Amino acid sequence: MTATNKQIHHPLDDLLRTDRIPHIWCPGCGIGTAFASCLTAMKASGIDLDKTVMVSGIGCTARGAGYVMLDSYHTTHGRAIPFATGLKLANPELNVVVFSGDGDLFAIGGNHFIHGARRNVDITVVCVNNLNYGMTGGQVAATTPLNYKTTTTPAGNPDGPFNLPLMAYASGATYVSRWTILHTRDMTESIKDALLNRGFAFVEILSPCPVNFGRRNKENALDSLRLYQEKTIIKNDAHPTELDIDFDRGVILGKFVDIERPTCIDRYDSTCRPPELFEEEKAA
Repeated sequence: MTATNKQIHHPLDDLLRTDRIPHIWCPGCGIGTAFASCLTAMKASGIDLDKTVMVSGIGCTARGAGYVMLDSYHTTHGRAIPFATGLKLANPELNVVVFSGDGDLFAIGGNHFIHGARRNVDITVVCVNNLNYGMTGGQVAATTPLNYKTTTTPAGNPDGPFNLPLMAYASGATYVSRWTILHTRDMTESIKDALLNRGFAFVEILSPCPVNFGRRNKENALDSLRLYQEKTIIKNDAHPTELDIDFDRGVILGKFVDIERPTCIDRYDSTCRPPELFEEEKAA
């Protein structure tokens, strides 16, 4: 094999379905960076990849489950967390990772997110937040910042967006963080920590969508990266009420919650399967 046609091995090739590459993500989109960080974190965490499942819903980010060389589920719109919950309850030994977008997880899937965190289901949720519905044409989302333009709010969004880390914290998540795709090392380390956290772990990743969101707001991919560099503040342990997305004021990044509390399986076992019940079953 000559130098010109020598095949180059990428460090993540063993976790990718390379026959499905090139991917569908647009030029300048940050989902690929977030996806690579997620896979890198999986390898670095030391979790058993043979017992790891990636679950996604519908949307640009959700296509990630189709590219990973692991057991994976590309589920219906908004239902990634219920599918993930079912997997974890059926086989508690699995490491279950939800990799999906803000529209899927916090609009049609918002109620599932709240109750997954409330019950403290032992899964890791990675949300790539590109501030709009990127796949279906750039419509306004529950995460679109105030006054930003979308295809369905051409004069600007009149409604304020969800504060996703606050929702996760208020609902009971045991790990909560936010980064941007510019902060790749911090993002990767945070996803690794989330994977090793016992409980409902949530990582929000801000990502540009230059083709839809950016085009309507006169913002290309490099503009978004400059925004992430100049208008973000790293403030670990900030209170989640401080974490609204407001680029004029500055967007706070960091790790905000890292606590321990019983998971839903712990509580189920102590409530519905006490030790004396096992003794009765053995005796029978």
